[in-house]
Amino acid sequence: MQENGSKPSSLTSLKAFNFLIYGTMVIFTSYFQLYLQDAGMNKLEIGSLMALGPLISLLANPVWTFASERLRDTKRSLLLMMAGTLLLTQFVFHADTFTMIYVAMMLFFFFQSPMFAQSNTLILGYIPDQPHRFGAFRMWGSIGWAVTAVAAGLFLDRIGISRLSFVFTGILVLAIVSVLLLPPLKRTSETPPMRLRGFGRFAVNRYFIAFIVLGMAVSVPTFMNNTFMSLYITELGGSKTVVGLAVFLSSILEIGVLILFNRYLRRKLSTLVGCLSLVSLLFVLRWQLMANATSPVEIAVIQILHSITFGGFFFVGTQVVRLLTPAPFRGPAQALYTLTWSGISGMLGSLAGGWLFQNFGGAAMYKICVMLALIGAAGFGIMWYWIRVQHHTQAGAAGTVTGPADDDDSPF
Repeated sequence: MQENGSKPSSLTSLKAFNFLIYGTMVIFTSYFQLYLQDAGMNKLEIGSLMALGPLISLLANPVWTFASERLRDTKRSLLLMMAGTLLLTQFVFHADTFTMIYVAMMLFFFFQSPMFAQSNTLILGYIPDQPHRFGAFRMWGSIGWAVTAVAAGLFLDRIGISRLSFVFTGILVLAIVSVLLLPPLKRTSETPPMRLRGFGRFAVNRYFIAFIVLGMAVSVPTFMNNTFMSLYITELGGSKTVVGLAVFLSSILEIGVLILFNRYLRRKLSTLVGCLSLVSLLFVLRWQLMANATSPVEIAVIQILHSITFGGFFFVGTQVVRLLTPAPFRGPAQALYTLTWSGISGMLGSLAGGWLFQNFGGAAMYKICVMLALIGAAGFGIMWYWIRVQHHTQAGAAGTVTGPADDDDSPF
């Protein structure tokens, strides 16, 4: 069997796959709401429909993870997801009743929502001995996201949003072809089982609970924005091109921000929690600017803050979970963090955002986002103070510290 990643052509196909699969995802997340509005749905109906995605993902991700393990081939399971998504896309875009589109979307999300995680697993499968190269391949996903957003906006302004299905289908077919061009994926080792026994004892730690609850307060507005930003832009008179520009500006600097955080941010719990408070304040600024915006171009420019706020919060949050959780339980802890951040918060953000936008308007929705982000900033500020006080108290009481003797001031 050909060794994974040894052929340049296979590496090229892997880069192409990441570019194309993220391209299909940005078309769906940025323009599908405009398609639904053009089809006659109001904002509450759009919000409730988009809330199905995070809800279904709670079931779909573990099911597909288990299926991938049973198939012993991430490439094959990913092809099944993409084929299912391609088939169900035709039902989604041709449903002629509200009930039919809801049923079609539930099945669509079951196949589509786990593709982010499985695409990352696929990359790691082809470079098992070179994990440092992951970013070089994942970067092509970010490039595909940004470039496709702009190109699709320009294209849809010319052909009309009603033809969105052709654009989505075309790019998804190319993504499937790029996976078929990859060599067979060799399974190098068994995945160690996730340890859950005893996790509850650490999950009820007050700092961990506070982090999860405050993280949801900050992330719910993020998903309100993700779902309704394109509708807000068009409501202010913007075109599909401006929507694409906004998405491009929100993602183009994210890689640089993550590199800077990774290189210079100190892995100390109090420092990281303090950073979360500052990032939450930047969220406050971002949502306040959105509430006060009067032109679609302003909305697009404001999205530059997304690279620092969303990228920074998720990166720092991942590091906080690592320090708050003992090593044997970090896997389930990270899964719980992702579940609350993208699953529960995504569902609440879409539902609440749809109701607020429909009844009070976009500006009012973003003012609620300001309040939620302020709660997060204040809460993380208090949490930072508690950690500092506890650390100094333990440091001053000889022999009372029971946790690891390092400088990360972890409570464990």
